[in-house]
Amino acid sequence: MSVPDDLAAATPTGTDAPAPTVSVIVPVHNTRRYLDRSLGSVFAQTLDRRHIEVIAVDDGSTDGSAEWLAEQARRHPQLTVLRQEASGGPGKPRNAGLAHATGDYVFFLDSDDRLDPQALFWLTRTAQRYGSDIVYGRIAGADGRAAPVDLRTTSAHVSVFDSPVYWSLAAYKLFRRSFLARHQLRFVEGRLLGEDLPFGSTALLRAEVVSVFAERTCYYLHGREDNSNASRQETDWCEYLGYIGTVLDPVAAAVPPGANRDKLMVRHFHGEILMPFGAPYLARDPAGRTAMAAAARPLVERYLTDRVLAALPPRLRLRAHSIRAGLDDELTAVVRADTENRPDPPHVDDDGRVYAGYPYFRDPRRALPDTCYDLTDRVVLRQRLIRQRWAGGVLHLRGTAALPWLGGDTVEILLRRGGTTHRIPARAADGAWRAAVDPATAADGAPLADGVWGLKIAVTAHGPGGATGPAVRREAWLVPEDERDDEDDTGFAPRIVGRGPAGPAVAALFRSRPHGHLHLDLDRDGVRRPLGGDLRGTADCTRSGRATLTARLTLPGCPVDAELRLILYDATRTVALRTTVERAAGDRYTVRSLLRSGPPGTWRVALRVTAGPLRRELPVRTAGRGADGRTPLTLTVPGGSPAGLLRRARR
Repeated sequence: MSVPDDLAAATPTGTDAPAPTVSVIVPVHNTRRYLDRSLGSVFAQTLDRRHIEVIAVDDGSTDGSAEWLAEQARRHPQLTVLRQEASGGPGKPRNAGLAHATGDYVFFLDSDDRLDPQALFWLTRTAQRYGSDIVYGRIAGADGRAAPVDLRTTSAHVSVFDSPVYWSLAAYKLFRRSFLARHQLRFVEGRLLGEDLPFGSTALLRAEVVSVFAERTCYYLHGREDNSNASRQETDWCEYLGYIGTVLDPVAAAVPPGANRDKLMVRHFHGEILMPFGAPYLARDPAGRTAMAAAARPLVERYLTDRVLAALPPRLRLRAHSIRAGLDDELTAVVRADTENRPDPPHVDDDGRVYAGYPYFRDPRRALPDTCYDLTDRVVLRQRLIRQRWAGGVLHLRGTAALPWLGGDTVEILLRRGGTTHRIPARAADGAWRAAVDPATAADGAPLADGVWGLKIAVTAHGPGGATGPAVRREAWLVPEDERDDEDDTGFAPRIVGRGPAGPAVAALFRSRPHGHLHLDLDRDGVRRPLGGDLRGTADCTRSGRATLTARLTLPGCPVDAELRLILYDATRTVALRTTVERAAGDRYTVRSLLRSGPPGTWRVALRVTAGPLRRELPVRTAGRGADGRTPLTLTVPGGSPAGLLRRARR
């Protein structure tokens, strides 16, 4: 995966290059089974180990973690092990590690998670380049645990109000140590859940520069085999909700009432305030449920503005409204519909508005307004493009698509360029679909015109009333699932495709940046995305002056009647050579020309491809030992030679 040029060139590389030091702090409590993976990912970093300080703090482990850490400290000089009595949460060991840290930067790694081998290199490089106080790396979930936020764009400076970074307040990111010291930031101690919330929110609100490195996954969040992650433990939820109030008070003090504060509070309603109102809520008796709702009510009354309520999904909107209004029975019914059962199918009005199928919808005996159920703006097409491949000049697409809660009755592929849209029906069943895009007929039965076409998918679904009732339609860009670079994916190599009476063209798939939307570039002249990117050749000469030119390339979609001919050219002349062509599997071609003599001079070598009206001359690059694949292949013909077997060709 490519890295932005300014970032890649920002700092010299090599063992002698200047680099900051980073202290990796790892709190450990009875996680022996995961330590090989977690600490091992630090020892495997590509950043020079002289720039890495590892501080593991054993928080009263009884499962052999302490002994394992002691052995690793003997083998790894950069590892320091601290020990303390069990403190009841990761806050105190993190603080102990921070007190001993000497690095320019600090990274907090949980002992059941792991780092990508290049994570510290790129995170510290980003911090250096942009002067960052905090750097987020892309996060991925593993072993049944989901990532809290999907970071897709590398950014020098982001705002907590206009980016998703505030949705991840956990510790696993890079901090400038002097920034933490200046603001005296420390973790809450003695808490198993939410100990990092004050640290994370305060750091983000006080940082001058928050950056994101999203070119590769940096941090992997792992679920535990025994479901013993802190977020899954038994908790006194009334006490927890009271604690959340102390977390939100400083946030509210730092951000005045208004749209910006509401954006932050939407995250806290998702993540903390309404999170307990699921299985933990139903596990309590009626009195316990009433107590939980009462504990949450001050938070709801204080921070649930109309804007926050509208930003929540119906399942949370109904919870928040019920808590604020003291509707305990309604709250229980909504939670039970989510947790023990499934909501009913949504209701689709004649005007196309969609309402979630939760209990008591439009029940005149209940104080639950339609707005709490409205999910019209949340019906977003969920789709995956599983495969894209060319066969016989036709682009075959396969994927899945559905509208949440509604399914999908009709699927179409849309080709869009400017104000023009062409629709191609897809075969769809059980959420899966297949479609074929033939450039010869894609324009409503006519050849597809030259230009860059964006590929989207459109899904239409009906409510419970079936095809005779109101319908809901949504569109989305097709995004290939494979994250390989385009040049590494053979399906994205430029190729020749037929277009019937419009003649052949060079077609190339590509992904837009940074979002990865799929596009088709159809070029009659084959200039924008040239053929023959792997065209390499050699020139073997004998003492008698004979030369053999040999070139090899992949030429997808090349018609069997196409002409391939090697040519020589200089600033003023072009000479076409008699050429033999060998075709192998995988659209691989080998072309050769034998020269016994020819016009004197130094010539560059190219391959001329002629397929009907399409004619392109592709430069041949040098191949063989020591070749860099970028140097043009040249041939020098000594003076005094007759024309021989060479024929001049018109330009």
